[in-house]
Amino acid sequence: MKKLITVLILAAFVSFANAQAKSAYTQYILNPYILNPALAGIENYTDIKISTRNQWTGINGAPVTTYISMHSPIGKSDFRTSATSFNVAGVNPRGNLYWDDYASAASPHHGVGLIVSNDKAGYINRWNISASYAYHRPISAKTTLAAGFNAGIVGINIDKAKATFSDGQPDLAFSLASGDIRRVNPELGAGLWLYSAKYFVGISVLNIVPGKARFTDNEFYGTYYTPNYFATIGYRIGLGEDFSMIPSIIGQYWQPQLLGAHANIKFQYLDKAWVGGSYRYSNFLQGYSAMAGFYLGSLMNVSYSYEVATNARLRTFTGNTHEFMIGFTLNNKYKDGCPRNIF
Repeated sequence: MKKLITVLILAAFVSFANAQAKSAYTQYILNPYILNPALAGIENYTDIKISTRNQWTGINGAPVTTYISMHSPIGKSDFRTSATSFNVAGVNPRGNLYWDDYASAASPHHGVGLIVSNDKAGYINRWNISASYAYHRPISAKTTLAAGFNAGIVGINIDKAKATFSDGQPDLAFSLASGDIRRVNPELGAGLWLYSAKYFVGISVLNIVPGKARFTDNEFYGTYYTPNYFATIGYRIGLGEDFSMIPSIIGQYWQPQLLGAHANIKFQYLDKAWVGGSYRYSNFLQGYSAMAGFYLGSLMNVSYSYEVATNARLRTFTGNTHEFMIGFTLNNKYKDGCPRNIF
């Protein structure tokens, strides 16, 4: 029975992947750039994130997602330090006084970035390399609008040797192929991001150009590239002088008629540490998660999340999900302790 359930779960994931949904991330609030190219260059420094996500750890061959992203501003000249900087003399970096006095949007500037990611589930491996460009322009004293796009390639590899059934017999759909099977397709994305000292709102679409990679004549063994739409909103709420709370929601839609939503709440203490929790709803990835992280000065940050599946019939066999992230802030001339514009 356990083998049967495992096969069914992986089959469901493969079908899910075949609709070309973008990868799921528990800690999207820490790096929304991974889903919206308009965030390239949003901070005062080069932001580097390295992450790995081990999903459904109770299954052999369960999905593993790894990525590295980096983005940096060009021509940005902010002369005030961040509200979360260590170097705001005489003012608590998370205090309400500073936020109330915050009266300048980001200066007009450009941003560039790069994402390299890899998804592996069973015998299917999917990788992506894309470059991003964004332009940020103030639209009021406190609010900035950014628009961006990315372009790159996505590849699908099938390891024929691992394409077997639970009894070890090979999948005959690949019997005529020799070695690994590979396909490469172009990928485009675009997004908008509206942000200020108090809130952020974003929309984006990835996989703009639809397409398909077919390995056999069997419909099941095709990967279909359909647009993925994302909408994000978040708001910063001050809780006294030392704490803040940031609730946020991200929604995702992709064909054929699939919808997902992820609600998150993050509590931050000064610019030193944070904890949070979230709930995800979608066809295959329902669950609760807990998260925590801390900042090592103005150079490095570390975070971890633990997600528990809530699909009652599958929970016993799937196990839970772990996600680690480490970040670096290079050329951080204002010594920002944590992000200014995405909290």
